[in-house]
Amino acid sequence: MSTSMAEQIRERLQQALDPVALEVLDEGYKHVGHANEGKGHFHVRIVSTAFAGQLPIKRHRMVYAALGDLMEHGVHALSIDADVPKQG
Repeated sequence: MSTSMAEQIRERLQQALDPVALEVLDEGYKHVGHANEGKGHFHVRIVSTAFAGQLPIKRHRMVYAALGDLMEHGVHALSIDADVPKQG
């Protein structure tokens, strides 16, 4: 059975960044009419202690690194909300 791209993204982020919250949204429907009919457009909301002390650009790089080759094979566009858990 084939794993969807959203599931692959979720699995890789779960393994690499051990998030306390993770949401992967396939936003291809917003891009129908674009190349590939919008396939490969995703939005990630992730909350992880791994991001503590990191600037937003570094957090995004951590997400890209976790996704590895998916960024070249399957992910055409990725928007990211990366945060640390709220205290208290």
